[in-house]
Amino acid sequence: MQTYKGEERRKYPRAKISFIVSYRIKHPEESYDLSQTKDASQGGMLLTTNREFEKGTYLEMIIRFPFVPYKIRLLGEVVDSKKVVTNLIYETRIRFVGPHKNFFKELGEFIKEKLKKEKNG
Repeated sequence: MQTYKGEERRKYPRAKISFIVSYRIKHPEESYDLSQTKDASQGGMLLTTNREFEKGTYLEMIIRFPFVPYKIRLLGEVVDSKKVVTNLIYETRIRFVGPHKNFFKELGEFIKEKLKKEKNG
């Protein structure tokens, strides 16, 4: 895959960061699957999933972040889902939705600090 060289168009900076995520379709409810993020930002994340999701699907997620001492339950909307390996690995882009503004702000600060450390070595 080619690396994008153009101007950054995302609203929030994104960092390659790995969090363990339990996720399931919100409606109709299904059992949880376990995965991990490939990257994340204050506004969303890229999650490796075992199936393709339709754009607009709502996922309920339980995530443990290193800067929060407890698990966070979040709602996300699938923006895109692309096949990496048929019937095995998909990259699913998720936009966070919901009333967790303070948490999202904390996540944004955590990611900014991580990016700053990576840049400075």
